Amino acid sequence: MGQPVREYLLTLCITAAVTYLLTGPVRKFAIAAGAMPEIRARDVHREPTPRLGGIAMFGGLCAGLLVAAHLTNLKDVFEVSNEPRALLSGAGLIWLLGVLDDKWGVDALIKLGGQMIAAGVMVLQGLTILWLPVPGVGPVSLTPWQGTLLTVALVVITINAVNFVDGLDGLASGMVCIAAAAFFMYAYRIWYGYGLEAAAPATLFAAVLMGMCLGFLPHNAHPARIFMGDSGSMLIGLVLAAGAISITGQVDPDAMKLFEGSEQAAVHATVPVYIPLLLPLTVIAVPFADLVLAIVRRTWRGQSPFAADRGHLHHRLLEIGHSHSRAVLIMYFWSALIAFGAVAYSVNSAGVWFVLAIVALSGVGLVLLLLPRFTPRVPRWAEAFVPPRYRRANRIARAERGAEAPAEPVAAVAGGGSALSDPEMAAPEPVGSGMNGGANSGMNGGASGGTNGGVNGGTNGGVNGATAIGDRSRFTHRRRIGTPR
Repeated sequence: MGQPVREYLLTLCITAAVTYLLTGPVRKFAIAAGAMPEIRARDVHREPTPRLGGIAMFGGLCAGLLVAAHLTNLKDVFEVSNEPRALLSGAGLIWLLGVLDDKWGVDALIKLGGQMIAAGVMVLQGLTILWLPVPGVGPVSLTPWQGTLLTVALVVITINAVNFVDGLDGLASGMVCIAAAAFFMYAYRIWYGYGLEAAAPATLFAAVLMGMCLGFLPHNAHPARIFMGDSGSMLIGLVLAAGAISITGQVDPDAMKLFEGSEQAAVHATVPVYIPLLLPLTVIAVPFADLVLAIVRRTWRGQSPFAADRGHLHHRLLEIGHSHSRAVLIMYFWSALIAFGAVAYSVNSAGVWFVLAIVALSGVGLVLLLLPRFTPRVPRWAEAFVPPRYRRANRIARAERGAEAPAEPVAAVAGGGSALSDPEMAAPEPVGSGMNGGANSGMNGGASGGTNGGVNGGTNGGVNGATAIGDRSRFTHRRRIGTPR
């Protein structure tokens, strides 16, 4: 097949360009179609934003596969393998389900069933796990039922992990792009380094996925002009899972001819064989951890695992004190560290420098996570080189504003007009345009004991500010992140 690096790059650029150009018209269509849901309690954006960004991403996917099918080297992927067609079939079903959910809303169990059907369609067309490379045992063949169940489980887990992490502007598209870049490096190494053409479809999927995310990210970066919605998050989750399934269960480890020489050399040489077992999880390690924690948290409270809340990792970063953009960049950092660390380990698993580098970068990541907890005293001569929040004049001004703030916040309860007395359960003071309306209406509702005044003051009066996450230093009381809102 040659070295179609330029063709992969062309496919990536075409996918990104089509996605980018389609997003603007799709945004206008979403506004005209009314796909702009009201701000929910768990949302962090300040005003209603259109969804259906997945329409543009699906257009980019189709354009990328169409271009690749007519290129000199990449067209062999479509002639030898049926996996691109299987991906397109499953992506079409999951995209249609997401569009319906973005416009009218679909029950969680129905969405789960649709995800399983999309995965089943891909299995019927040949995109399935045929065997697993098990350390110490070698390749283990799977029965058709075992391969089907494992494939469907991996698709459903990946889709929901990406969907769960889609809570901040540019977060899901950026994290999946990082994962796709790491996966492309690994898949291309397996295909070209070992001469295994069975890894070519996974390499193509990763290139197309990068283009979809890069084309949509400029429109979705903070402040976002459009959201990808479930039509986009489920779509990119399915493409990521398809690449992992293709290279994990389709590439024969015996074809790499790594089991020659001494036993120690064979152990080190077979690391690239076993990495596919971990790489699909490492590239979505952060979203997967968020998914597991959300299920445990909601089940512990007696809620449905699909019930929405404000306990996700990105919500916690905002509660710690990070800004919106910095929270997104921190999530990018950890995703890149885990994904590219796994790829680097597959290349050189015995280097001490590699372990030291991972430990050092992990320490940097922990410092970045806890940075808002520290407010160092900066000398006057160095204040010009640090952010404004660390300057002495700004710290004094914030302290004075905090001293002048009211001691008891006013908040309306959905069940009545009385104000909340528990500081942990009290809602934060509305920010922006909803401040006066939320406070005045809430006080009137609380004094009269009526339901309408409290509800309208606490929700409708502060629709543009009460649910937004702004500067946390303005709030005299903070609600515990785990409590329902």
